Formats: sequence, C-alpha cells, structure tokens
Amino acid sequence: MTRRDMIKAGLITLGAGATGCGRAGSATPLHYEMPLESAPHRRTLMQWPVSIGVYGARDLAAVQSTIIAIANAISAHEPVVLLAAYDAPGLDRSRFSRQVEFWDIATDDLWCRDSGPTFVRGTDGGLAVAHLRFNGWGNKQRHANDGLIAPKVAARLGLKLIDSGLVGEQGGVEHDGAGTMLAHVSCWVNRNRNPGQSADQIAARLGTALGARKMIWAPGVKGADITDYHIDSLARFVGPGRVLIQLDDEIDRDDPWSVAAHETLTVLERATDAGGHKLEIVRLPEPVDIRARADDFVSSYINYYVCNGAVIMPQFGDARADAGARDTLAALYPGREIVQLDIDPLGASGGGIHCATQQQPL
Repeated sequence: MTRRDMIKAGLITLGAGATGCGRAGSATPLHYEMPLESAPHRRTLMQWPVSIGVYGARDLAAVQSTIIAIANAISAHEPVVLLAAYDAPGLDRSRFSRQVEFWDIATDDLWCRDSGPTFVRGTDGGLAVAHLRFNGWGNKQRHANDGLIAPKVAARLGLKLIDSGLVGEQGGVEHDGAGTMLAHVSCWVNRNRNPGQSADQIAARLGTALGARKMIWAPGVKGADITDYHIDSLARFVGPGRVLIQLDDEIDRDDPWSVAAHETLTVLERATDAGGHKLEIVRLPEPVDIRARADDFVSSYINYYVCNGAVIMPQFGDARADAGARDTLAALYPGREIVQLDIDPLGASGGGIHCATQQQPL
C-alpha cells in the first residue's frame, strides 16, 4: 500500500489565548515563531527509509537512491544531516557527498517533514522544537522509530521540546512567516489525530506552536490518501501573504483531488492574511505528459524545497510543464539556483522533495 492508496471552508483569527507556548494554563516568557523556509538554514535534516513492508525490496532500493540524490543536491548548498541507525539496511555512506553527515538515530521511513522536528525561534533568538506529535498519519503506518525522531533531535541539539498539544505533521500546515497559516481541515480536525478538538482549538494551538495569528482553513479530503491531503502538495506560501498553488483551469467533478484543489483556491481568493490584506495568488499548471503512469502518482511541483541559495524541485518528463514550473520558481525565488531532479520513486510513494526534508534555521 502506498501513501496515496491508503467540510466547509473557514477562516479563523486566533485570540489572545494563542500567544504563549507550553502546557495549557501555563505562561512562558518567550514567544516562538517558525521562520519561513527561505530564511537562512544551518542545515537540512533527512531520514533514511528502511521499511520493506511499506515499499518492497525493489521499490525501497529506488526510494533510497532518490534520497541519496536529493541529499547530494542539497549538500552542494548547505550541510545535510541524514538520520539513520548506524547499521541501517541499504545505507552505503560512500554514495553520499562529503557534505552529508550521519546521525545515529533510528528511522522507519523517509518523511522528515512529518516526523522530524519543527524548529521555531524564540524572542531571545534561540531555537526550540515545537512538538507536533507524529502518529503515522493517524496510525496508518508503523512509526515506532519515526515517532521518536523529533524528541531525539531536540535532545541531541540541546533544544527545548515544546508540546503543542496536537498530533499532526508539519507537511499539513503552511506558515507565511508573518502570522498567517494555511491548512486542510481533513488532516487536523480528524479523529485519527486530534479526537475531540475543534477547528478553533487546533488553530489556536498551531498558532501558539508556530507563532501565527490567523488560520485559513480549506476542506481538503479525508481518507483518500495516507496524509488526509497535506497542503504542501497543493499550495505553499512563497512569502508573507503570497501563495503558489498548482491546479488545472477546469474542475474535474469526477476527481475528488480536482474538486478539493479548486475549493482551496476559492478559499484563498476570499481570504485575507493576518494583516487584513488580500492574498497574492500565483497559479501553476499541472503536468500532463509525464513518465509515470500510475493513477495515484503525485506529480506536484509545489512539493519543492528551498535551501540556502537554491530551490530543489522535481521534473516529471513533461518538457513544457517542467520548464514552466522551473521558470515560475526562478521568478518567485530570484537569485537562487533552480535544481530539478527526477524523483519519480517518491511520487509513486505519495510524496516529494519537501516531504523528505526538514530545515534547521540559523
């Protein structure tokens, strides 16, 4: 089973109860905020996949090779740390760039965006980890090691681990670095993650964790993929109040992904950011003539990663669409090298480059 095999929209402005971090009812002297991904990094974290039960031996080897390619591409621009047990199956350190460091932290799968640490910066300038507790996307996949990664990384780095009071994944929420969040209801207001918590409560806790004042909720899709439709494969904040979204011009009413994507677009068109300003929306077309043939293949250009001096993004074999996506990201991230990679094994597994990476800010 792959990750993809496995509702009303609303806007919420967070109240005064969403300004501190720590346990419910307690006050802390610091306010924390998650920097925008394009802010300077100290390093990129990635995870080594080892689960034959998830991928099968042949597909696991292909996925592992793709992780090596992504790590080596990023390491040309900033340090990379690969989290992996010392004796992890298939781990050949000689295939990695010399700029890749290895930390002996056991993993199950590769999705560091979801199970890795969410780094936030305090008003004192120091880093902490806002703990969005990972439970295998609602206990859909075994995660005995991955569920411990964020606390282990925080301990290794000597950083405070702040319990958000939520179960979820960073891939399920976008933050523009200026107080505005974007998420699909389907992967947060869900009994498989946060039973008994309302959208308002979850938005407030996410706001506390990430340092945001406003949530833009779109419906999403429950149960159609393992993530319950993470936002980071559809729409991303490029900067404060600026959103990039990938979708076709016309809605395919027979395709729940198309319907949900256009619902998200409608929400964004009606929304304002935390400062009360209309959002700037940049649209990116879907690729059509791609190499992969599986119906559940994730061909998301949106699932790119911004590192120091570069944007690491996919290409899917549709020459026109690949070039158009490259040009769009070059315009949105001026001065950065645009690096396109064939990451089809990840697309076949339901994710992409952003899903496989996690930035540690400077």
